Amino acid sequence: MHLAHYLGLLHRTLANLDSAYREVAREHGDEPDIRHTCQRLARQCAAQARRLEPFAHRYSESAPDEPDRLHSELFRGTRGGGLGLLRDLQDLYLMTAESDICWTVVGQAAQGVRDRDLLEVLRSCAAETSVQLGWLRTRMKQAAPQALVVAE
Repeated sequence: MHLAHYLGLLHRTLANLDSAYREVAREHGDEPDIRHTCQRLARQCAAQARRLEPFAHRYSESAPDEPDRLHSELFRGTRGGGLGLLRDLQDLYLMTAESDICWTVVGQAAQGVRDRDLLEVLRSCAAETSVQLGWLRTRMKQAAPQALVVAE
C-alpha cells in the first residue's frame, strides 16, 4: 500500500509550511496582517501535522524527500521589500497548493480503505488549507500593484 508514502509527503509538507510561514512572519513583521496571519497559519499547519500522526503510525508513514526539495527550491530565505513580500507569498501559495493536492489524494485513499477517522481529519484540514489558499491569493492581489508599479 502506497498510502504511507503520501501520508509522509503530506506530513513533511505541513512541517515545511509551518517553518516557511514563520519565516515570512519574521521577515515581513512590519506588515501587521502578515505577521499575525502567517503566525496563525503556521500554528494551523503544525496542528494539522499533529492530527496526521496517528495515521502515520497506523499506515507506517514513509517520509519522501520531495517536500524538502520543494521547500529548498522555493524557500531559500525570505526577501525584503514589497516585491520580496509578493514573491514570498507566491512561494507560500505554491507550497500550500502542494498540501492541498496531497489532502485530496490522501482523502481518496482514505475513502478506498474506508478509514472514517482519517476522512474526518481530512475534511477539516482540507477546508483550512482552502482558506489558506484564498487568503494568500487575496493578499498577493493586494500587494501586487504596490510591488509591481510603484518603485521602491
